[in-house]
Amino acid sequence: MKLISNPDNLQVLYEDNHLIIVNKRVGDIVQGDKTGDQPLSDITKAYIKKKYKKPGKVFLGVVHRLDRPTSGIVVFARTSKALSRLNAMFANKDVSKTYWAIVKNKPELDKATLTHWLKKNPKNNKSSAYSSEMKDSKKAILHYELIKSLNSYFLLEIALETGRHHQIRCQLASIGSPIKGDLKYGFDRSNKNAGIHLHARRIRFIHPVSKIEIDIEAPLPSDPIWDACTI
Repeated sequence: MKLISNPDNLQVLYEDNHLIIVNKRVGDIVQGDKTGDQPLSDITKAYIKKKYKKPGKVFLGVVHRLDRPTSGIVVFARTSKALSRLNAMFANKDVSKTYWAIVKNKPELDKATLTHWLKKNPKNNKSSAYSSEMKDSKKAILHYELIKSLNSYFLLEIALETGRHHQIRCQLASIGSPIKGDLKYGFDRSNKNAGIHLHARRIRFIHPVSKIEIDIEAPLPSDPIWDACTI
């Protein structure tokens, strides 16, 4: 079954001639894959085409991705100039990304840096974390802080130093704190919407063309647990 989304429902957080930043919903894929479901990139193109009455094809460059079960900020480039510069900025770690994650098990420390070597298994699309370097592994570093205790869960704020496959999901699971709903990484049950409680909350960078500072925060999805994080 193909998922067809209305571009009128797209939540745009920022746009100008060179960039468009949107708030991805749980279940959206950023770029087309073997499922055949309509990707967020196509939905965003349809939004631009309709809003600006553009004839012909709309250029949109995919700069980075979020896992399908997650939500939050996705940056697209509207020009080739912005795309090449943003690609370089992401590669050079000139972009600051902050995530929020809800976990059931409180980490031993309220604030810490996690360093692992992650190895991806393409057969099951899953990464494994090791305490020392393994063959074909990649070093992964993140910083987390407990920012709120809920009735049965804990809200962590995460800053990534590296961008590895399923990094946050894998590293939090490795310390006994899998993300709510994340069956793949050890949570005991799925969420009703098949998503996980991981949200790309904030992004900060210098605009690749205008050089102004971009600092965007994405509203949380609406559900009782996320709602409790902002009360």
